[in-house]
Amino acid sequence: MLQTAIQGAKNLLIGLGVTFKNMISKPVTFQYPDVKRTMPQRFRGRHFLNRDENGLERCVGCSLCSINCPVGCIHVVAAENDPRNPVSPGERYAAVYEINLLRCIYCGYCEEACPVDAVVLREHYELADYDRDKYIATKSDLLVYPEPNRFRHDILGNTIKI
Repeated sequence: MLQTAIQGAKNLLIGLGVTFKNMISKPVTFQYPDVKRTMPQRFRGRHFLNRDENGLERCVGCSLCSINCPVGCIHVVAAENDPRNPVSPGERYAAVYEINLLRCIYCGYCEEACPVDAVVLREHYELADYDRDKYIATKSDLLVYPEPNRFRHDILGNTIKI
């Protein structure tokens, strides 16, 4: 019985030591809306479609991204490119390109499968929304690379987008 009490006191001192060590260390807290976390270089966040140097869409509608997607969240419909008014440098282009972001597991297989580096997953991680329909990313959404959000707070602590 005495040995059990000594063992319990020893474990209590070890636990208190961990607590005191963490009390004096500097906290790792970001003031989130004001200070954004810098994501690692290989982080896979929101999807985007790239354009080439001439401003044309890089996607040629080959559907390799949708074939390699393990959950089937990418839908691509290809169409023939008009030679007088080309949309992409190839013979075809993606007339419809949609990604269901609720089904996506952000594995990056679509990015690896793309032969022309059209689809990329970037560092944007703010994907929360109240409307489920906004999670279907269409081609027009994917072609726009957003600027980082800038916020400020009023005296009541309310967040205001600048």
